[in-house]
This record gives sequence, C-alpha cells and structure tokens, in this order.
Amino acid sequence: MTCAWLCMADGTRFEGLAYGAPGHTVGEAVFTTGLTGYQEVLTDPSYCGQLVTMTATQIGNTGCNAEDPESTDDRPKVGGFIVRDASTLTSNWRASESLGAYLERHGIVAIAGIDTRQVTRHLRDRGAQNAAIGTGNPDELVDRARSAPSMEGLDLTRRVTPASSYAWTEGSGAWLPLHGVPGAPPREGKAERHVVVVDLGIKRNILRNLVDFGCRVTAVPSTAAASEILALEPDGIFVSNGPGDPAAVTTAIETLRELLGKRPMFGICLGHQLLALAAGARTFKLKFGHRGINQPVRDLVTGRVEITTQNHGFCVDLESLGGRARSTHVHLNDGTSEGLALDDADAFSVQYHPESAAGPHDSLYLFRRFVERIDARRGAS
Repeated sequence: MTCAWLCMADGTRFEGLAYGAPGHTVGEAVFTTGLTGYQEVLTDPSYCGQLVTMTATQIGNTGCNAEDPESTDDRPKVGGFIVRDASTLTSNWRASESLGAYLERHGIVAIAGIDTRQVTRHLRDRGAQNAAIGTGNPDELVDRARSAPSMEGLDLTRRVTPASSYAWTEGSGAWLPLHGVPGAPPREGKAERHVVVVDLGIKRNILRNLVDFGCRVTAVPSTAAASEILALEPDGIFVSNGPGDPAAVTTAIETLRELLGKRPMFGICLGHQLLALAAGARTFKLKFGHRGINQPVRDLVTGRVEITTQNHGFCVDLESLGGRARSTHVHLNDGTSEGLALDDADAFSVQYHPESAAGPHDSLYLFRRFVERIDARRGAS
C-alpha cells in the first residue's frame, strides 16, 4: 500500500496508508464512537463534507452490501474516511464486496493505518477542524486544509436534497428480514396520514419508520416554498436531518417560519435546529460535536434516560429560546439541547436519531407521538 497523509489545518500530520479511491480530499475532520454501522456512517447525508474518523479499531470485516445504505440514492456521502485497521478479510453472509472496493467504486478517498485514538484525542483537545487526506506532499495537504471553507456558514443541504419531489412507500418490513430479525413490525393502520417530508438529506430509516407508523409520505426538496408544501394538503410536516451549518439554511428557515402552527410538525437533528431558528432561537458550533450510538439523553418530562444515536456539530442555544419553545430533552454529558416543544405551534423536535438502524431503539415512541398529534388535529377539525 502507498504512503498517505492526514494533515490538519493546525499543521498536525498523521502518516498512514492510502485506502479506497486514489487522489486527495478535503473536509472537516470529525470522529464517531460507534462500534457498528460503518456503512450507515458512510452513507449518512449528515456527514457530507466531513472526513470521518472511526474510533472502533477494526473496520471493514463485515464488508458492504446493497441493503444498508442510509442515503436515498444508495451512495456514500462522507468527504473522506479514516480508519486504524482496514480489515483484509470480509466475512458476512450479506456482504457483496469489501469495504476497500466499495470506497474505490464510489470515489471515496480514505486512509488506513492511522492511530485513530490519537486523532480523536487531538480533535477533542483542539476541536473539529478542516483537514486533507492524500498521497502527495504533506505541506501541500496542510495548505489545502487551511484554504478550505469553514463548516460555519456552509449550507451543505443543497448537495444532498433531491432535485424534485418523490413518494416513499418502503417500510421496515422489507428490510428487517435481511438482518435476521424474525418478523417485522406491523404497519399501524393504513397509510391514511399524509406527511410531507422536507428532505434536507434524509436517512432511509426515517422514511421507513414514517411508513411503519401509518403515513403516506411525500418528500420535497429543501428549497420548497411553504405554499408548495401546503398545496400538497399534508396532515403533518416532517423536517429531516442534514449536513452543514443550520443558520446558513436560510430558505428552509423562512419556509418553516411560515409553516409553524399550520400543521403538526416533527423535526430530527438538523430539523430540530431549523425549527428552533424558525422560532427565533440561535445555534452555535460545538467544539467537536456528538457522533456515535451511545449518547445519554434525559427526557425532562418523564425523567427517563435514553441511549441515543447522534451525528451533529451544531447545537441550539437554550438561553436564546426566550420562552418561544420548551426544552424537553438534554444531553447528560454536557447539558446541551436534545429536544424542544413549540406547544403553541403543535411542533416538537429532537437532536438525536430515534430511527437509527445501527444503534439503539429507545426512542421510536417519538414517531407514534407524531402520528397521534396528527390524528388529534384531524379529529378536532
């Protein structure tokens, strides 16, 4: 294997081995603590523009397959991939190709043989920052990292939002048997509730869960106007996850501001942040973010602690809410915002991912809460 470098904007350099596609790549270096689900990480649109460090030591031993992508177009969305031990052995009954071949086929530049614990400690101490991966001169890679635009101020949703509206009908029943799970959750009634999804880079499993809970789903691009969404006559509106700085997604913020109170609304991750911004709150960038499948969150209403999957680098400033929204969930590690309720507007949101396919399922009740609000609104009309 060829020598390669991971070079940070602060000048720090890590030597490793070229992996995946040839060439170089630049993006924000981050880390995720999940022990499983590397294909879900690779294909999560929220990682668009980022070089993702896997803290789990060995990556690639179960290969890749055609069933696990989280992006609706099945393609990886990360800007680059950083691993310690790239397994040369692929052993899983569902695998169709090795991780290395998968990365190369999709043009994803990666680096292996890196001490990912050292990289993670560096990012925790210095903060997430731009970096470059490549086989060229490390001095030039440092320059590339330093000249790349900061994640703050970037609207990356336009890279991952669909070009046009589409209908989604697949539920978890078509997916769970592939993972050896006996049976599948029955759909909770016919798909009578029409939910319009503002697709800012949505994950497949969110769409599947909406279908499972009895929703007929129509997804629209992030640029859809409020009038276009209301013209579809939705019973509820869902605001998806996605990449980049939430404050930069100005078109969607204005759209959501117009929609607040018109229909029951539910937001996840970026959707949580955009609903807060639409209500007049502010967001800020975390030092190194929350990424992994073991993040503890307390429900302030019930006192229950949920183990959650998360992937975000920005957060809602709770002090900026000014009574316009109610905090419902907080992160137990740092006290940051994990859930909001806009009671007057019949809207709620969470920062974490209740649908996570490669993580815990403590929070699936949120989808039921959404459809119950839709039913309550329809029953009152």
